[in-house]
Amino acid sequence: MRATAFSVGEPAPWFYCRTQLKERFCFDTIAGRYVVISFLGSSVDPTSIKILEGVQTHRRRFDDDHVCFFGVSVDPEDEKLGRIQDSIPGMRVIWDFDRSVSSLYGALQVDGSIRQMTYILDPALRVLAVIPVEEPTQSHILSLMRCLDNLPLLEKAHAATQQAPVLVIPRIFEPALCKALIRYYDDHGGQESGFMVERQGKTIQITDHNHKQRRDCTIEDEALSKACTRRINSRLIPEIHKAFQFNTTRMERCMVACYSSEEGGHFFRHRDNTTKGTAHRRFAVSLFLNSGEYDGGALNFPEFGKALYSAPTGGAVVFSCSLLHEATPVIRGRRYMFLPFLYDETAHAVREENLPFLGK
Repeated sequence: MRATAFSVGEPAPWFYCRTQLKERFCFDTIAGRYVVISFLGSSVDPTSIKILEGVQTHRRRFDDDHVCFFGVSVDPEDEKLGRIQDSIPGMRVIWDFDRSVSSLYGALQVDGSIRQMTYILDPALRVLAVIPVEEPTQSHILSLMRCLDNLPLLEKAHAATQQAPVLVIPRIFEPALCKALIRYYDDHGGQESGFMVERQGKTIQITDHNHKQRRDCTIEDEALSKACTRRINSRLIPEIHKAFQFNTTRMERCMVACYSSEEGGHFFRHRDNTTKGTAHRRFAVSLFLNSGEYDGGALNFPEFGKALYSAPTGGAVVFSCSLLHEATPVIRGRRYMFLPFLYDETAHAVREENLPFLGK
């Protein structure tokens, strides 16, 4: 039993359940729209009655194209007496009589009662918001509708264009953590960042401002480093596994990098795993800490066209280390980034084997 609710940015767990129309409904097939899932307990609970009435007042919102609603009932009498029913499109009831879904989502309390709350999930079924049910109940509905009002419109169907095989994932770090990392960098300063090359059979680091201009700061504060690692583990790694069937077990470096317009910050075309000292790297993570506070500084993957990639503050662009890529010049302000590499146990063995080839 999960004791707490999922936090914003975490992937919501998938499950099978029974609904009015399907004996075995596959929840993850609802992806592609915003999802509201409310843990009601019983439909005759006074609070649940008000929630359902409030949702019904805004029935038009739930159309299955943009948003859909799930009410989760653990009361068999709700089904037996037909007290709540599916209303397609947009509104469905999950019969959770064994309380397995409620347990999975942190809504089942130790005494067996239901912690009433509502999740909002994004189209990839990641948590956008968790709204606890508090008195007065009407405030819950107002909070829910306010969140729905602020959701970006989903794209309409359109012909696909060429795209690099990358993931753009929002909400890995929350704004407060992004600010804490930037503050740490500003307090400690950054050291000039080089890049790795092969020279006479050894992997060494060199600097060349025509190729790369950046300053890096390793995070040595244990609490801050652990906060970053926890979020990478719970919010990012599951998405990599879903997209690429890759089991990440290790992370290389915990650092903040700064590309400054004063220094012409950039990193020209390169791959991240072309030397013996870097051959273990599997995925690169470019996590944006202050999007919108600078101009320039996007990612480009020349093998796949001239499209420029970025992410909102706290979001990440994730890609294979074997892809050719560049960080375009920052022309105004400072671009702060969190830049780890991810790999697995097989790659770790490669890293250990290649240690003798690292130069000093």
